[in-house]
Amino acid sequence: MPVPKPSPAVEYKHLKLDYASTHQDVVEKCKRGNRRAQFELYRLYSRAMFNVCLRMVRHEQDAEDLLQNSFVDVFTKLHTFRYQSSVGAWIKRIVVNNCINHLKRNRLLLEELQEHHGDISEEEEDNLQPAFPLSVHVVKRAMESLPDGYRVVFSLYLLEGYDHKEIADILDISEATSKSQFSRAKKKIKELIQSEKLTSNF
Repeated sequence: MPVPKPSPAVEYKHLKLDYASTHQDVVEKCKRGNRRAQFELYRLYSRAMFNVCLRMVRHEQDAEDLLQNSFVDVFTKLHTFRYQSSVGAWIKRIVVNNCINHLKRNRLLLEELQEHHGDISEEEEDNLQPAFPLSVHVVKRAMESLPDGYRVVFSLYLLEGYDHKEIADILDISEATSKSQFSRAKKKIKELIQSEKLTSNF
């Protein structure tokens, strides 16, 4: 007699639970103060989180300092982690918040985000698409020249996987402002890539 297949809803719930419990054994050992497990958690996520820091703040030394401070926060707060998301997503949120706080402390963040721009029209949105294929390397190089506000929104949405509602909550701006700044960031990147000065470096 064939075994009935679980419903899609049950399968999704199972996958979601598996995702949230990734590295659960390592996390639980870290909570008990196991130094080897703490090193393993750092090894698993430090490279990816350093890249997040570097995209957010641009300077390697600042990124390295933020990474170390963030993992201090991770191990200090790990007892509060309840597997409602993956531990990687939880760590990333700590890293992103620390990067944004760093930018605010240094008065680098988001003056342009206080301006309430109108929504981008569909026609304008279409015009933002480049006329030639772009590599990730080219886009990342162009990102380095963006103003902080544009770069942070662009990075959070396109590279870190946050949606505009989440970005609005993180940055304390409206969802419409997040969408507008993302569109303007794309436009600015297109201009930077097409400029002779930038393209000559690739």
